[in-house]
Amino acid sequence: MGDFHQTGMITTLHNIAKRPVDAMEAELNQFKTTRPMSLVLPSLYSELAGEALANIVNELTRVPYLNEIVIGLDRANRDEYQHALTYFKQLPQYHRVLWNDGPRLMAIDAQLQSLGLAPNQLGKGRNVWYCFGYVLASGRGMSVALHDCDIVTYHRELLARLIYPVANPAFNYEFCKGFYARVATNKMGGRVSRLFVTPLLRTLKKICGYSEYLEYLDSFRYPLAGEFSLRTDVINDLRIPSDWGLEIGVLSEMHRNYATNRLCQVDIADIYDHKHQDTSTEDADKGLSKMSTDIAKALFRKLATNGEVFSTEKIRTIKATYYRIALDFVDTYHNDALINGLGYDRHIEEATVELFAQNVMRAGEFFLENPMDRPFIPSWNRVISAIPDILTQLKQAVEDDHREFSA
Repeated sequence: MGDFHQTGMITTLHNIAKRPVDAMEAELNQFKTTRPMSLVLPSLYSELAGEALANIVNELTRVPYLNEIVIGLDRANRDEYQHALTYFKQLPQYHRVLWNDGPRLMAIDAQLQSLGLAPNQLGKGRNVWYCFGYVLASGRGMSVALHDCDIVTYHRELLARLIYPVANPAFNYEFCKGFYARVATNKMGGRVSRLFVTPLLRTLKKICGYSEYLEYLDSFRYPLAGEFSLRTDVINDLRIPSDWGLEIGVLSEMHRNYATNRLCQVDIADIYDHKHQDTSTEDADKGLSKMSTDIAKALFRKLATNGEVFSTEKIRTIKATYYRIALDFVDTYHNDALINGLGYDRHIEEATVELFAQNVMRAGEFFLENPMDRPFIPSWNRVISAIPDILTQLKQAVEDDHREFSA
């Protein structure tokens, strides 16, 4: 049973009463007249072959309140894009598939590259950025939700609860972050959040002193959740990181642009499981190893913009303190697993902490050696200022692709 306890400075919307999804959808159906709603699905083409996305699409066919679904398709050739159009054709809502690797969208990307305005690396951040651009171009939504396409336990209630806070005209929230218990089958998930983000935030608060920004991040129940919703006007000035620091970067942007009473988090699922990333102990540029490094870099960069001064000695202190605090968390999670009858491999957990500790140092060294690094994709406001008709170009490219290949 969910509780009503509020922690930190971010409003938490709980799942206390287990309200039927049909009742919530009926309300959302009323909201759509004043707050039309869009859904963004960033997807790899390979996910079309999985059971998770098939179930997600099936659930979405039963959602009555969406005005638009925007699918960002990565790593797809011509035939695969055409297959994707057929795959998503069962959706009854208006929908468009952005063929990110197609010649039309690549031409737009090249135009942006020539002005230094394009995403500088492939990945989810780039995909989401172009999808948000299309949402602005289409003008069909005033509230937008985003979730991943690899959620094995997906139910349409997740979407209803996620978008409700920014769709309800009686609420004043501009942004909502989803959270859920990361327990899959008989063991704990969420390794990067449990063993890296939370211990690192506690470390930075100890080493750097009080910081409203760190308290803010530590108020989120699951800061790395890939599910969030926002009002469309938020997108214009949102700078999205192009690396694995996407979720932390978005939270940082919301803290920079809005008062905390305009932000909230909501419980969206009792059970949540998705594709698990490899730890990647052998390759620091893949899997959870790269993810932890990118997240640490994002935190160091943000704290530096707030006036925090870093040095090699300070990074070493942060690494050592993180390691001790993270090991204490291993004890906590071990005990929590035991009382709940969950399996817990202490050796693997501590080995993961050791890897993350190395990556704290690695991220710190990169930050000190690359003070001019620009990880954020420019905001759409800046892009529109440089190319006033860019949204028209983007919408036309998507429509031309759809018209050519959906016949």
